[in-house]
Amino acid sequence: MAIKKIHISRTRTRNMVLCALFTALITAGAFITIPIPVVPFTMQSTFVLLAGLILGPWWGGLSALMYLVLGLIGVPIFTHGGGFGYVLKPTFGYIIGFVVGAWLTGFLSYRGNKSPGFARLFPAALAGLLVLYAIGVAYMWTLCNYVIDAPMSAGKVLTVGFLMTLPGDLVCTVLSVVVVRKLQPILLDKLRTAEPKADGARQAVAADVDASATQDSCDSDSCEQ
Repeated sequence: MAIKKIHISRTRTRNMVLCALFTALITAGAFITIPIPVVPFTMQSTFVLLAGLILGPWWGGLSALMYLVLGLIGVPIFTHGGGFGYVLKPTFGYIIGFVVGAWLTGFLSYRGNKSPGFARLFPAALAGLLVLYAIGVAYMWTLCNYVIDAPMSAGKVLTVGFLMTLPGDLVCTVLSVVVVRKLQPILLDKLRTAEPKADGARQAVAADVDASATQDSCDSDSCEQ
């Protein structure tokens, strides 16, 4: 039982470290940009999808949520700064989409399969990307037309908020899946080697217990003689 707790603790610690790492990568991605009117192309969606593909739904989603929360409390990690006032930026919906997109990607990727192939990973990542875009476009249209009085037609929102950046994101999505496929053997090896080590430790403990019991038995026999 103690060994199992140690194994769970190590796994949780590793996931926390990776979660923080992907929060940092999403932050860095905000500053890797190609200037495009209204919605600049960044590498953030790539790191968001990688978080879901590698960490799974909960830890992947948490890494994106941490990015969102840190930016809202004032840390200048968004593309144009930070602070709660950022909710009035037309692009804030995409940041909300990061959380949902990472979660959905992880959920669809590994549901019932610990070693999914490209045919499973790519549709999952694509679904996460499209949900990210859907939330971002809907938020931009609603904010511009009903909150900040900067009317934009649905066609213009779709053009600047979806069609102009989609080709680059599709390429990055494919690259993300390829990277994950390359990393899968390493990640699975770590999962495989963790179990035998635990089993070996259990066997060692059992051997010590048997040895102690044998010694006690011998001591008892000596006393009786």
